[in-house]
Amino acid sequence: MTLQQLKYAIQIANCGSINIAAKNLFITQPSLSSAIRELEAELGITIFERTNRGVSVTASGSEFLGYARQIIEQTELLEKRYFDAKPSRQHFSVSTQHYAFAVNAFVDLIKIYGVDEYDFNLRETRTFEIIDDVKNLRSEIGILYINAFNAKVLKKLFKENNLKFEELFTALPHVFISSKNPLSSKKKIALQDLDPYPYLSFEQGEYNSFYFSEEILSTYSHKKSIKVSDRATLFNLLIGVNGYTISTGIISADLNGENIIAIPLDVDDTITVGWISHKSITLSQLAMHYIDALKRIVCSL
Repeated sequence: MTLQQLKYAIQIANCGSINIAAKNLFITQPSLSSAIRELEAELGITIFERTNRGVSVTASGSEFLGYARQIIEQTELLEKRYFDAKPSRQHFSVSTQHYAFAVNAFVDLIKIYGVDEYDFNLRETRTFEIIDDVKNLRSEIGILYINAFNAKVLKKLFKENNLKFEELFTALPHVFISSKNPLSSKKKIALQDLDPYPYLSFEQGEYNSFYFSEEILSTYSHKKSIKVSDRATLFNLLIGVNGYTISTGIISADLNGENIIAIPLDVDDTITVGWISHKSITLSQLAMHYIDALKRIVCSL
């Protein structure tokens, strides 16, 4: 087993594809596949399962990659300390539901810890894909919410995929609307108040289960409904068509301007936002710094 093989395995896990990893490593795909097969044979485990959609990390592979990342990180620290070697490019990836505070924290991370070379990845994506990214180590951290409705299903998925959920904060549901919406003067909004307005939600692709919805009350019927795939489009529609969505109430004027406001929704429910990580993996220093940034941002907002 060599450090090079460890770096190869980590790169494949990050990319989710042997072909893409080979291109990033500037070696041929057969050479990379051969190196991984030799490593698996030496260890007596299967690190990656090959599928038509790429590769996924096995349970044994997740444990191995946790150790491998620590070894590479420590090796780089040794090189920097004793050989004054230039540290390799820093890598960090997070997958998240569409939360502005997750972007704010990412910006803070780059401002404080982004050195001359880094390769950071922020994926605002679907709920199932967040879980899959963290399971297969494409992201160290996944940010999503649970509540009374989806908790049983999501916690079962966390357990099956060897993931743990850590609470960041619990919030009361709020309605996000334009500051010019006729409801903007209300202190609290009832569900029936929203009936005339288009309901905006994030589409979840092939895993379009109520339990994977990014918005609470996903089973509630709406006269007008629009699904979108990105946060900028949703916020434009909040203004353009007087639409609304339901979220935590935490909103960033820096990213979203002053045109969007949050008003409490009159329902008996709560939203617990947190992060998931792999139980077999010790989080990197960058991941820990990102979590600290998340906590600071949430407190400030």
